[in-house]
Amino acid sequence: MARRVIFFAAIMLGLGVLTQETQDPSIGESSQVVPAVTGVTDDEILFGQSAAFEGPAAALGRGMNLGIKAAFAEVNARGGVYGRELKLVQRNDGYEPELAIVNSRALLEEDQVFALIGGVGTPTSRAALPIADSAKVPYIAPFTGAGFLRDSSSYSVNLRASYDQETSRIVEYLTDTLNISRIAVVYQNDSYGQVGLQGVQKAMDEIGRELVGIGAYPRNTRAVKTALLDVAKTDPEAIVIIGAYAPTAEFILWAKKINLDSVFFTISFVGSQALASALGEQGKGVYVSQVVPTPDSKELLIAWQYREALRKFDPLAETGFVSFEGYLAGRMTVSLLEEAGRELTRAKFMDAMRNMTFDDLDGFSLQFGTTDNQGSDQVFLTMIGDNQTYQAVQ
Repeated sequence: MARRVIFFAAIMLGLGVLTQETQDPSIGESSQVVPAVTGVTDDEILFGQSAAFEGPAAALGRGMNLGIKAAFAEVNARGGVYGRELKLVQRNDGYEPELAIVNSRALLEEDQVFALIGGVGTPTSRAALPIADSAKVPYIAPFTGAGFLRDSSSYSVNLRASYDQETSRIVEYLTDTLNISRIAVVYQNDSYGQVGLQGVQKAMDEIGRELVGIGAYPRNTRAVKTALLDVAKTDPEAIVIIGAYAPTAEFILWAKKINLDSVFFTISFVGSQALASALGEQGKGVYVSQVVPTPDSKELLIAWQYREALRKFDPLAETGFVSFEGYLAGRMTVSLLEEAGRELTRAKFMDAMRNMTFDDLDGFSLQFGTTDNQGSDQVFLTMIGDNQTYQAVQ
């Protein structure tokens, strides 16, 4: 599969992508060449999202889309950014890299978007980022903590903490707080799962310990039984699962059926609300690391604003970690657009990110730099409690 992605990407990149600026083709005696920025008009800025809106990871794409649109609707109700409304067009990639390539090119060439935002997943981002980089198009707030997106020479603008930071915090909590030493990993067998596995292994190496077991399953499936058997025989005290919500829930439910007495821990990409719903009452006690605060927080102003924006945009929508991250991505984008100024270009947007040393964002701090394209380093630990709700772990 990896070779196919590289092959497709090479073909797509070979065909070329849109440049940032175009010129007015109508030039008369008194006319001048007027630069125009793709996706930007006097009254609109258009963004594009390629994400999973169907399939086992659909809740992630829909959640990010919901949060971004709620943030855009919030600022549009106040008159937009320098009088421009923010709009979002989306295309479904089903969490498959080949479709992410096709969609990214279509968003740039057919939909003529200013920037790409809210991509979901490591394998899809790995396929789409070279297209954005080649076109010098911002690739904003992908829903992944993969390390390659943290290369400051790229056009990626990251909101969230990295997977290395999440897995390090998980291992620290398991070993220091819960006194657990026998840790196994089950991972989705692709670039996302492998990054997570490497993060856990790195954290274990730092404390001089080894994983007792490793299991893998294919992306976009629930074929987790072989992985379960592989790790169950190692008698793990804790299992860290690097996957999406559907196979993660399947794994935990089967583990409980065979009375595997382990602590279950997974990372933010899982899709917390979808996981809790899939597990039902069997989810109580399952841990999830998060890269955004609890969306129902009564202390954080940004959480209050998120809930109000969501209520106004879609009164029937439920709050959740994924849509909260989407909302924060939208708010971050608004902040960078304001910093970039009225005479907006893609280059000015990227400069605004590199020059932003600190932005409080009403309780969720962001800090970038000339060599730092990741806004937040925060990791929060949560656990599923009663009624499929999440509680913060101190």
